[in-house]
Amino acid sequence: MRSRALLLMLLLLAFLPQILVTQDPPIIPRRVLFDNPERTGPQLSPDGQRLAYLAPDSGVLNVWVRTVGKNDDRPVTRDRIRPVRFYFWQGDSKHVLYLQDKAGDENYRVFQTDVATRATRDLTPFDSVAAQILAVDPSRPNEMVVALNRRDRRFHDAYRLDLTSGQLTMIAQNPGDVAGFSADNAFRVRVAQASLPDGGNEIRVLDDSNHWKTIRHEGPDETFGGVAAFTPDDQAVWLVSSVDANAARLVQMDLKTGVAKVIAADSQFDVNGLLTHPRTHALQAVSFDRLRLEWQVLDPAVQGDFKALKAVRDGDFTVDSRSLDDKRWIVRYVVSDGPIYFYLYDRPTKRATLLFSNRPKLEQYKLAKMQPITFKARDGLTLYGYLTVPVGKEPKQLPLVLFPHGGPWGRDDWGYNPFVQWLANRGYGVLQVNFRGSTGYGKAYLNAGDREWAGTMHTDLLDGLDWTVKQGYADPKRVCIFGGSYGGYATLVGVAFTPDVFTCGVDLFGPSNLVTLVASIPPYWTTFRAMFDKRMGAHDDTVFLKSRSPLFKADQIRAPLLVIQGANDVRVKQAESDQIVAAMRKNGRDVVYIVFPDEGHGFARPENNLVFAAAAESFLAKYLGGRLEPEGNGESATSFMK
Repeated sequence: MRSRALLLMLLLLAFLPQILVTQDPPIIPRRVLFDNPERTGPQLSPDGQRLAYLAPDSGVLNVWVRTVGKNDDRPVTRDRIRPVRFYFWQGDSKHVLYLQDKAGDENYRVFQTDVATRATRDLTPFDSVAAQILAVDPSRPNEMVVALNRRDRRFHDAYRLDLTSGQLTMIAQNPGDVAGFSADNAFRVRVAQASLPDGGNEIRVLDDSNHWKTIRHEGPDETFGGVAAFTPDDQAVWLVSSVDANAARLVQMDLKTGVAKVIAADSQFDVNGLLTHPRTHALQAVSFDRLRLEWQVLDPAVQGDFKALKAVRDGDFTVDSRSLDDKRWIVRYVVSDGPIYFYLYDRPTKRATLLFSNRPKLEQYKLAKMQPITFKARDGLTLYGYLTVPVGKEPKQLPLVLFPHGGPWGRDDWGYNPFVQWLANRGYGVLQVNFRGSTGYGKAYLNAGDREWAGTMHTDLLDGLDWTVKQGYADPKRVCIFGGSYGGYATLVGVAFTPDVFTCGVDLFGPSNLVTLVASIPPYWTTFRAMFDKRMGAHDDTVFLKSRSPLFKADQIRAPLLVIQGANDVRVKQAESDQIVAAMRKNGRDVVYIVFPDEGHGFARPENNLVFAAAAESFLAKYLGGRLEPEGNGESATSFMK
């Protein structure tokens, strides 16, 4: 009997891995994924004595502060409608500064909050004006440099902002073609990047006679880049540029001669970012976003620190904040199958202490790993992307969500993505393709997307889908295309231009008519119009733009569609969604339309994220057959439907 029981146990153990592989994991509640993070975005005060972070207060993300080493956490900002998302310490370590808009209109204002008294001031109290931060430096604690389109809504001028008195002083007026100004370490605006009619740009320097002088020209085929920082002596700038190379390199350009020397480069991948000393401004490291984020250390003084940080955990890390004495760092770790982790790193001892993760409840669940992939497009171009398959399922013949990114001049990265984890947990494979025109892969890759909206940028998505099907991962009869912004446009293109490919589509604030899109861009995007003309199609070539617009092929749409829109979207106005929905309804097609009255381009309020996610989850389950969490309290989209 014992031998038979032992044999039976061994047989069960032998088959247990197979049983586990095919077992569905628990459903991750939408609130765990899309509600407010518990805590996120920690920043050290310049004096290193306080830690600020974002956390809910009365259900809305606000800035909290605590003394390092103590448990005296308290909220200091008091927003009650929209979450605070962008904040930083003032150099005096006594105030925090943050940006806030109204209902998603993107007219950000700069607010200052006293940490001790919680008193808050609006430092840029101007209607219909969008503030941009140009320079903040803890060594100059009572001032900052901002750009405002206050004088002319089309152009941003540069101002010095006195953080004590609130006085604004214009220090550089935009002549009408400057896309951005750069201030040196003494807060003098000395460099301007101007847009040219052909889509290129030139870099101008303010000379000794106070006149702007062009010292560098970059043609329209170069990658996106520009001034990253000034050198410590303010005699040169570090510039991200692809001139004389395929991929954007970090070069140091002398401001008097224009002579540039290469500091860091990769033959295939663009420079992603750089790290400088908080006090001396010395260049210390450069990052490249390859299949994953990688660092090239340039300063031997931090070589040991990067080695120590790499050993903390298996994730991609960035240094988010540093005390002015550089003894304490805040380091962020991103993994593909878990929340974001934040550590306090002590440089003298080279020890990292976990502060918190942004969503600790996620740690109760097994998340899916994101796999970098490469494949060939039909014309031979090597394409990059990421594939995520559900935990607990055999990765064969899965229902698939093709998830194109926005921009389109951006890219998907390796790491935690709440949408990807949500979809994978519901039983879907998730394919992210960095189609041609995506950034990060050099100018040949970027330029291959010129005038290819609904062209080869779309066939790249189809080729990624075909690769996934041929690998056996996906069921070609159960594929949904789902994206936001340009990804929403790609969704509309998918169901309109290739109606036999997709089972359904989910479009979040995607343009349907390129003619009306370019006619309605925000006034302060004027300096980018030439770039749009080059890369998307000339704004006055209406015949071409219509040929690439899903609206004019709406009669071909057969797949059911879910359309989501923010009423205050200034980038893709509600009319873009209204048009395609009206056309589908006129044609008797199945479309669900949800409009959020208090959102813009993308959703800031978790309440709206939860409503959208519940609606999308029900939609996908209906047409792809994935798992469904029942609709919870406050998640009904009924009142938002149009």
